Amino acid sequence: MIYMDNAATTMHKPQEVIDAVVNAMNSMGNAGRGASEAALSASRVIYDTRDRLAELFGAEDARRIAFTSNSTESLNIAIKGSLNPGDHVITTVLEHNSVLRPLYEMEKNGVELSIIRCDEKGMPDISQMEASIKENTKMIICTNGSNLTGNYVDVSVIGKMAHAHGLMFVVDASQTAGVFPINVQEMNIDILCFTGHKGLLAPQGTGGIYVKEGIELRPLKTGGSGIQTYSKEHPVQMPTALEAGTLNGHGIAGLHAALGYLKKEGIDNIRRKEQELMWRFYNGVKDIPGVKIYGDYSQKERCAIVTLNIGDYDSSEVSDELLMEYNISTRSGGHCAPLMHKALGTVEQGAVRFSFSHYNTEEEVDAAIRAIHELAEEP
Repeated sequence: MIYMDNAATTMHKPQEVIDAVVNAMNSMGNAGRGASEAALSASRVIYDTRDRLAELFGAEDARRIAFTSNSTESLNIAIKGSLNPGDHVITTVLEHNSVLRPLYEMEKNGVELSIIRCDEKGMPDISQMEASIKENTKMIICTNGSNLTGNYVDVSVIGKMAHAHGLMFVVDASQTAGVFPINVQEMNIDILCFTGHKGLLAPQGTGGIYVKEGIELRPLKTGGSGIQTYSKEHPVQMPTALEAGTLNGHGIAGLHAALGYLKKEGIDNIRRKEQELMWRFYNGVKDIPGVKIYGDYSQKERCAIVTLNIGDYDSSEVSDELLMEYNISTRSGGHCAPLMHKALGTVEQGAVRFSFSHYNTEEEVDAAIRAIHELAEEP
């Protein structure tokens, strides 16, 4: 199979990630729950992984990073743990449902919500974002890269604007962590939400949240922490405050190995390879009659995503044909990005998303180009 659904999850992982998970399952105990070698080895891996994430994201202290199961959990923590009735929050139509649905839930509980439009190429209107700021505005939350169009959003501009107005700035880095450079201090990011199973090349069920020093969030869950057992209250210090229960130590061992791989290979090199493949595909299909491509391709820096439709064909039919006839795996439908599809006019048709990994090859890209040519030529 030619796998081109990496924006959903990177299927091909470095061998060292696979080995690390297997080794952890043979040797790892429960971090913070005992003094056995098995428990201590788990604690060491988790501590070192936290340290590596802090280095990757420019965090001021590794203790400001808590592990979660994915971006969705991290975003729920950020949104539900900070907003109160009467607060106003600003977001964009680019967002994934992992941002939108928690916000809609909070809206029902008395939080005011403003959703910023985008232009015809799917780029957010940052001037409208600033114009929407009100006296009770507390937070701006937005994606760093659209999972539908691949458009890269320069969150440092938004972060500077948010901080000029004294607002909390939350970033969804699901599509950019491990591929694009992120420095939370330089980019004025107060809360960074990320997942392990995409660009970080780690197992599913891993992820995390960075919370700036001085910000306290209500935890999404409370319970066992390994410390302060006799207190009726869950510990408030980071990262324990947001890590109730046993962590996914086996998955975090894989994340640990993945971070080592990313440092060795260099995220700039990985991004360059992915973008080269993306541009090769884009240039190979953009002039095919009947093919419509979505997104802003005047940007040099983009997530390695090309989303398209062929004529009036339903996107699921095209994606099914790609899989059954050409053995190419893509993603069709709504991509959990309903407002973006509404803005692009693709609610009924959906769209076919090709998303590339540095593990893809030029030969695979050329096979995908030929497939689109043939499908577009069908009567």
